[in-house]
Amino acid sequence: MPITAPDTNAGLRDAVVGNTRLSSINGDEGKLIYCGFDIHDLARSSTFEEIAYLLWFHALPTRANLAGFTKRLGARRTLPAPLVALLRSLPPQAVPMDVLRTVVSALGLFDPAVKDMSVDATLEKATRMTALFPTVLAAYHRIGQGKDPVAPREDLNTAQNFLYMMSDSEPDPVASRVLDVALVLHADHGMNASTFSAIVTAATLSDMYAAITSAVGTLKGPLHGGANEGVIDNLLEIGAVERVDAWVADKFARHEKIMGFGHAVYRAYDPRATELKRIAKEMGPRAGSTKWVEMTERMEKAVWDQKGLFPNVDLYSASVYYTLGIPTTYFTPVFAMSRIAGWCAHVMEQYADNKLIRPRANYVGARGSTYVPIDDRTSDVSA
Repeated sequence: MPITAPDTNAGLRDAVVGNTRLSSINGDEGKLIYCGFDIHDLARSSTFEEIAYLLWFHALPTRANLAGFTKRLGARRTLPAPLVALLRSLPPQAVPMDVLRTVVSALGLFDPAVKDMSVDATLEKATRMTALFPTVLAAYHRIGQGKDPVAPREDLNTAQNFLYMMSDSEPDPVASRVLDVALVLHADHGMNASTFSAIVTAATLSDMYAAITSAVGTLKGPLHGGANEGVIDNLLEIGAVERVDAWVADKFARHEKIMGFGHAVYRAYDPRATELKRIAKEMGPRAGSTKWVEMTERMEKAVWDQKGLFPNVDLYSASVYYTLGIPTTYFTPVFAMSRIAGWCAHVMEQYADNKLIRPRANYVGARGSTYVPIDDRTSDVSA
């Protein structure tokens, strides 16, 4: 009797893996909410610290709560000396995402409560990692330049502190707010690939550092967080606004994908791209150059005219980060610096109502094969 294969969705498209109170995407209408709040309202009025609080506690903080939360983050920004030594020992050409993955894993070795999964202990881990991600990235950047890391400050918010530690100079208020908005926009996004890998790891009751290590490794891929690096590489390759149309036409003629367009969920304009486009256009004149946002807008129009594809969050985040002076190889790590808030929120949610995630696979291989002793085999298809 033939075996009937179960229905499958390639890439688990539209498969529901569980319930969440954290974020929701309406792909057909191009809408995104965090805990019920529209992303446009949050991007224009909120801060990254408020968003982390919202995702972890499911409510926006009062002024007093926000002050206490921000103080707790600030108090945990200093990287343990052995981990600074680890950063100094890594190859200078190492990919920053690999560095971040390695340090996140190592952090668990310095936490005596690594196996404690109580609510308080898990919240402490989330606070610690969210506070330390910017420090790790800025420290490795400075070490790679042959300079000493800049000690973090407790009086600055996450965006301000990162820019300060990267440059060893007082952060520009406008640049700080632009980065803050980008962090708000990237903090969570439903059951994306890296979040899913985090909760799969957490569902085995592995520790939070292991779960976040899984997420960082997943985000590294160019089909997920790494796409924004591809966008700026494309813009640098093109070089000028007047060359965009021909470049796009040539890419499509060769049936090649263009980073920054299309999305697994959105069938409308990505609302995060709307906000990033807005701030990219605002900051260009202040930074003294509108070239990158003009090229990005031209690429958006060319791709729409030729293929009818909407931009995703990576298209305009690339020009925003580049204009801020963030090195290209740090684009995806900065994404992680924001998404750590969402990853931790999902891991905490998973621990609170845990079930092992164990999907099935649809076997499409051979059946009924006859075993042949090794001396009687005449061919080896893998040779």
